[in-house]
Amino acid sequence: MKLFLKIFFALFCVFAQAQKKQYWLTDSETHTKKKVKDSISAVKFLDSLAQNNYFFTQLKEVKVKGDSVDIIYDKGKNYNETYVDLSDSLVQKLNTKKDFFTKNLDSTKKSINKVYINEGYSFSRIKSKYKGQKNGYPVVELDINKNDKRTIDGFVVKGYERVPKRFIKNLEKEFKGKTYDDKNLLAIQKSFQSHQFVSLERPPQTLFTKDSTQIYLFMEKKKTNTFDGVIGFGNDKTDKFTLNGTLNVNFKNMFNGFEAINLYWQRNPDKGQTFDLETDIPYMFKSNVGLNMKVNIFRQDSTFANVKLLPSVYYHINNRQKIGFRGTFETSSIIDTLYVQGKDYNKKGIGIWYQMTEPTDIDLFLYKTKLNVGYDFLATTYTADNIKANQNQFYFFGEHNYHISGNHYLNIKGEGAIMDSKIDFSANELYRFGGWNSMRGFNESSLAADFYYYGSLEYRYLIGTQAFFDFFGQYGQLNNKSLNVKPKLYSVGLGFNFFIPIGLMSFQLSNGNEFGNPFKFNDIKIHWGILSRF
Repeated sequence: MKLFLKIFFALFCVFAQAQKKQYWLTDSETHTKKKVKDSISAVKFLDSLAQNNYFFTQLKEVKVKGDSVDIIYDKGKNYNETYVDLSDSLVQKLNTKKDFFTKNLDSTKKSINKVYINEGYSFSRIKSKYKGQKNGYPVVELDINKNDKRTIDGFVVKGYERVPKRFIKNLEKEFKGKTYDDKNLLAIQKSFQSHQFVSLERPPQTLFTKDSTQIYLFMEKKKTNTFDGVIGFGNDKTDKFTLNGTLNVNFKNMFNGFEAINLYWQRNPDKGQTFDLETDIPYMFKSNVGLNMKVNIFRQDSTFANVKLLPSVYYHINNRQKIGFRGTFETSSIIDTLYVQGKDYNKKGIGIWYQMTEPTDIDLFLYKTKLNVGYDFLATTYTADNIKANQNQFYFFGEHNYHISGNHYLNIKGEGAIMDSKIDFSANELYRFGGWNSMRGFNESSLAADFYYYGSLEYRYLIGTQAFFDFFGQYGQLNNKSLNVKPKLYSVGLGFNFFIPIGLMSFQLSNGNEFGNPFKFNDIKIHWGILSRF
């Protein structure tokens, strides 16, 4: 059939007049007309019918009227149930039998073609050839035209182009040279999913040339500066009602280097205050090496004050993982001479840490998974007594938002730390925890320990994409050698979080106590906070 059509149009073109003609294809059954630009296009169209299971297409008549050529055809029956005869190359590739019967030829062709597309043959094409009849069904030979294999050759950034060059180099390192297929395209798009600083305006686009395959990334800069304020209400150690709070301001990517500056201040009901200043530069000298500097100051009313400097150098394993080394320089001074539980001291040491953050698709959550672990070796000098001792410190934090089903989620969180030494610790060097971001039924930084841990389960029910309710329970334990206590702790509560025009607002009620102590309603803690991006 194909040979006949080619011969016909070759002869027709020889005898056709030189002026430009209009070519029309008319389906004799439906009377549908289709205009094509020339005789070659007409041949390609009729040939494509045979490739799409119309194996008995017939040329019925050709009418010439002036400059118009009307080609009338009958495409016949569409045979989707056929006997298939695979070429030797397909048999070897698919590791299957050569002959078989299929009830859906289109599906068979698509599944075969998918195998080659997944290997980078993006323009592969299955060829069909009619070979006769068997038991009333056509016999169709299938073969493959693979064309050239395609791999990812590079990225072109559009839109927000002032991203760190190392960020793009890391993308190229991860994907350049890999097979161009749906799997890798999805992985590229996923790498931007809930990225802290940039997002994609649209899915990655592809430019194919004869020798290369370029992925176009249409980026936009996110609003990443945040203001996080929390006001807390509760009773202090003397059961006096007090007001406390936290302010956390982050300036991020202001200079288009994915850098961050963090200012943190907290006041607890027992007149303790914390101030943190942290600066992070992720891609030093266009490399994967980053620099982090943190200063921490804690002052307990007029009793004592601690100052800690934590310089750190780290390496980007990938966009979600970091590993680094840090130094610790800490000094503490006793202000109140009657405070005999504390000691003046200096600490110096080195440590190693690892951080992993997996982003989330849900704007109401900060992340899907977060993990922080660290170890520090410190040399401590108690200046008044001229006593020196080495310390080992370990820290762990993990959190994961698990999707149960539908709008139901479970937030799982755990944190723990331990400091070890051959001599007793002074009260002013202990860990401090408790409050909004740890044991929520207790006042901020009201729990002191040389070893502690807690676990938290929180059920969250999402109301659309704008709000969620939560109910939580926590269990923990601490060890304070200086006081010789090992209390077991619990905390329960509920909250409501919702978006308003200025940000995410949170409201929470919680109550915590030691196991064995009576539950007291006047110990309920109330926290109200807002997280705003600008």
